[in-house]
Amino acid sequence: MAEEFNATEYILKSVNTGKTFNDEGWTLNAPDEKDPTLIRAIYQKKQIDVKDASQGIYRFADWLPIHKTLEGSSAPVTYKSKGLANHLGLTNLYITFSGYWPEKGSNFPTCSFKETEAYSVCGRLSSDEKKVLVVASAGNTARAFASVCSDNNIPLLLCVPEDNLEALWFNKPINDCVKLVVTKSGSDYFDAIHLSNLACELENFFAEGGAKNVARRDGMGTTVLSAVNEIGKIPDYYFQAVGSGTGAIAAWEANLRLIEDGRFGNNKMKLMVSQNEPFVILQEAWRADSRSLLPMDDNDARKKVETIIAKVLSNRKPPYPIIGGLYDAMKDAGGDVLTANNEELKEAGKLFEKLEGNDIHPASAVATATLIKAVNDGTVNKDDLIMLNITGGGEEKFKRENDIIYLKPKHVFDISPNIETIKEVLDKLF
Repeated sequence: MAEEFNATEYILKSVNTGKTFNDEGWTLNAPDEKDPTLIRAIYQKKQIDVKDASQGIYRFADWLPIHKTLEGSSAPVTYKSKGLANHLGLTNLYITFSGYWPEKGSNFPTCSFKETEAYSVCGRLSSDEKKVLVVASAGNTARAFASVCSDNNIPLLLCVPEDNLEALWFNKPINDCVKLVVTKSGSDYFDAIHLSNLACELENFFAEGGAKNVARRDGMGTTVLSAVNEIGKIPDYYFQAVGSGTGAIAAWEANLRLIEDGRFGNNKMKLMVSQNEPFVILQEAWRADSRSLLPMDDNDARKKVETIIAKVLSNRKPPYPIIGGLYDAMKDAGGDVLTANNEELKEAGKLFEKLEGNDIHPASAVATATLIKAVNDGTVNKDDLIMLNITGGGEEKFKRENDIIYLKPKHVFDISPNIETIKEVLDKLF
């Protein structure tokens, strides 16, 4: 249920031109601008007042573009590593954990930092919104939005590849306001996005917006706010595995706000983002110093997606080239796109659980594996202040402690369905 809340005061700004404008409720693009650009929330409060941890994600409400708060959220938790830090010889390794780890104060029932997006995006929604929110996902985002929308009775259409249905697990039944449709086996995240785009052409549906939604990015940026609130200063390095790179863009934007705040230093964290080999389209573009993504054959891309363990890192159309996107973030902050193969991520996951005491998602294991390699090859030094963003974890622990059920799809679509078929199906569902 939504709670009484004095809406955060902010305006929006085009990253490309710097022009400012008001949020018309669900503004995703800069008005009257031709060049593709992200927009950014500019908050009236320049120094963040972090609330009590009992407020969940909304302890960072000063820098969230929201009109209401919702029940059930948890904020990312940051702690100074001992086990992994000692193993790697690091003196200033901080782990920001978003998942299920009650002993650390982290209570994400979906075990993923995608909840930070969902609680922020749904907090931006108008209370009298009549249309259906549409979200495409490779798994974790769908689980997070399904959980938050179910708990708060928000109509939602989820579009997910059929091969990723194992990610749609919950510890309680999902409210019927949430409808799941899938693209048939053999499809990938890009196909689910295509389906969601077609659904949004219909009258009663609207796109969540992905990276273009300021609420999504600023929700994800709370990982950095958590870290800096705990550490007291901005880190030197930021390690995170990425599919779209939106989390890293969010980290960069949070970093810029923290510099403007004035209390935490004026440095920019080097963005050490990582992918799961052989699906490494971001690394290929970055190493070629290309703003544009390099050409990729659709069938070749799908085969590579099938190969990788960390399926959530498989976005074929990430917000890398767009003005204000990942390319610009990394050009401004510095950093690199690193990679880990399936064996390296499995070993890193085992090591984290042994040394830190909790299981982590494959994507988080990719980030951990690349940190290990960065230490071993001298990219980072032992006294550098490092933030390792563990974007999901505690799932095995959560499943041991809870009975699990799976959300079943209402319809299986072909990889390239036509709009008439989609309309016919969705008219019956809603």
